[in-house]
This record gives sequence, structure tokens and C-alpha cells, in this order.
Amino acid sequence: MAVTSHLTKFASLPLNHSRTLSSSSLSHLPTNNFGLVNNTKLTSGTSLSINGKRRNGAVSVQAMASSFGSRLEETVKKTVSENPVVVYSKTWCSYSSEVKSLFKRLGVLPLVIELDEMGPQGPQLQKVLERLTGQHTVPNVFIGGKHIGGCTDTLKIYRKGELEALLSEANSRKTES
Repeated sequence: MAVTSHLTKFASLPLNHSRTLSSSSLSHLPTNNFGLVNNTKLTSGTSLSINGKRRNGAVSVQAMASSFGSRLEETVKKTVSENPVVVYSKTWCSYSSEVKSLFKRLGVLPLVIELDEMGPQGPQLQKVLERLTGQHTVPNVFIGGKHIGGCTDTLKIYRKGELEALLSEANSRKTES
């Protein structure tokens, strides 16, 4: 099953509902495609010549990783566009906990994706998030399809009185679609 088709299982969530994704909810995503190229297993004798140097399966694995990364990138883009508030988090991270607590106090329970509960997909997803946002840490907060930043950025817009407006706009955009 393609990564993007998994997203059709996500329902648009109003701001007062919460979902947490973990390895069990994304278990059908590929986690180890080493040795596969276009669904064809490489044999031990398979090699590739690049600039006169012979390369074995590593070149093909790199191509698969790139393809898998682009599918994950599409997954992230679709997830943040289809949900009013998304927090990529880690269960043990105090900054993630602070952001989730802030949303709870505001009556907003976002779609929370706990990267540390996703097995090998968690670090891969975190690398994709870094590529998309330039941010390599969690939490990684999206509101209304837009990247807000991390804990400090979220708290800053809250203290400036701008967070509630962003949340209202994200919620109204979801109800219109």
C-alpha cells in the first residue's frame, strides 16, 4: 500500500478531538526496503558501474531511500493540510509536553504524532520534517497547514495573543472544506 493512501484513513479532526499516531497505526508503511528496486530483489551479483567504478546494492538502496523519503514528505504535507493542528512530538520531550499542555488548556487537542513510538519510521519522519521546515527538534507544530515552529515559537505567538486567531482560522478553514 502506498504511503499516501494511508492518509485517506485520517478524518478531518475538529479542534476538540485528539489522535495520536504510533507504530501500530502506521505499521503498513515500508520500514526496510534494502535490496529492493522497483519491487525486484537485487541478487548478490548485481552491480552498477558509476564513473568506471563498480558499485553494489548500496547505490540502489540509496535510490529507494530517496523514493521512500519523498513519499514520507508527501505524507507530512497531506497530514498537515488535512488537519487543523498537528504536533510532531516525542513522549519524553518536555518541550513537546509543554506545547501539548498549552493546547489542552486552550481546549485544542491536535493530531499528535509521537515519533518515538513509530519504530524505525520515527527518525526517518524527523529527517523529512527537518528537510521541510529546517527544524531538527520536536515539537514541530503546524496550524492551518503552516509550520509554526517549536515550543518557543508556539509560546511566543500565544503570549503575543496571536495563537487563538490562528487556531480559529484553521478551524474555520476545515469546516468550510
